[in-house]
Amino acid sequence: MDFGAVYSETAEQVKIANIELSHLSIEAGHFYMKDLAGGLDLVRNQFRRVKNLVDLYSEAARAEFGASARVSTCFLVDDYFGAKTDPVDVLTKILGTAEEFGLEIDYIARESACWESPQYVDGQPTGHSLPLAEIIGSSIVSEPVPATTGGRPPDIESGWLCNGRRSSEYDSKQAMQLTKYRPPEELGRREHSIFLDVELWAESVGGDGERHIRWSCPYLASIWQLLRLGMVRYDGRPVVQPQPVGDKWPERWWEMPAVIQLNPRAAPFAAYQALSILPQSYLKIEHAVRTILDHVHLDEELVRQTLARGAREGVEIPREVTKRLQHVFLSEVSAAPGNGV
Repeated sequence: MDFGAVYSETAEQVKIANIELSHLSIEAGHFYMKDLAGGLDLVRNQFRRVKNLVDLYSEAARAEFGASARVSTCFLVDDYFGAKTDPVDVLTKILGTAEEFGLEIDYIARESACWESPQYVDGQPTGHSLPLAEIIGSSIVSEPVPATTGGRPPDIESGWLCNGRRSSEYDSKQAMQLTKYRPPEELGRREHSIFLDVELWAESVGGDGERHIRWSCPYLASIWQLLRLGMVRYDGRPVVQPQPVGDKWPERWWEMPAVIQLNPRAAPFAAYQALSILPQSYLKIEHAVRTILDHVHLDEELVRQTLARGAREGVEIPREVTKRLQHVFLSEVSAAPGNGV
C-alpha cells in the first residue's frame, strides 16, 4: 500500500493551529470488550487500583509543575475490535464502575477514531471522516539499514516495521547463497540486540473482490498516543476536537465523536506528557507502540510550536515523543476480597 501517493506534502506552508495542553494526560486503565462480557469483578478490581494511581500521579504533577498543574484523565474504548457491542451497555459498565470508586474520567475516546476520525464543525457532525490511519502511515519513515540493496519493499508497503535489520533469511536467494546466516540486529543497540518486528496492518480480499485493510492494535495505539500528545494535524488543523457529552449514548459506535468530554471542567485532553495505566498484558503492545512512534516523522513546525509553548510555561519537553510517554503496568497481585478491599 502506497500511502505517500495519496498524502504527499504540499509545497505551500500551512499554518499550524494551536491547541490547549495539559501538563499530564492519564489513561485510566483499559479493557478488551470480552472483559466486559461477563461480570464486573475484573473491571472493579482494575478501577479500584487505578483510582489510587491517578491520585498519586496527579499529586506528583502538582509537585513538579505547581499547584495549578493541569491534569486530565481519559479512557479508550476498544470499539475497533469490538464494533458489534452495545455502546449503552459498555459505557454504562465502565463509567458506572469508575464512579463507584470515585475515579473521574474526563474524556472517553473510541479506538476506531484512530482509523477514521469523524469531523465536526461547531459541534455538529459533517458526515465526513479523515482516514487518520492512512495519514499517519504516510509519515512513517523506515530506518536506513547498512549493506542492503533496497530490493525489499519499504516496511509501510509490506505492512511490517522493525527496529533494525532482519535476519539473512529475508535476503534475496542470491545473497543467501553467498553469505552465512546473519541473525537479526537492532539498530542503535548497546551490546546486544532487542529486535522487534511489528505488524502494522494486514490486507485481505473479501467476497466482493475488494481489498480490505485491518489495522493492528499497536498501530492504532500509536496514533492514540500521538493524539494525547497533541501531535497530529491535517491541513494545519487538529484532527480531533473533544465534543461535549450528549443527553444519551447512541446505539452504534460510529455515531459517536472520536473523543467525548464528560467533565465540563476538565483540563485539556491533550498534554505535554501522557501516562498510561494498563494491565501487564499490554506491555508488549506498548513496546511495539514505541517502535512505531520512533519511525513517525512529525511536522517540524508543530514540534517547534509545542516546545516553545512548554518553554513559556517553564516546561522542558524533549523532541522525541517516546520520551514524553510513561507507563504503569498493573501486576495481577491484589488483595483478596475481604482483606482490605
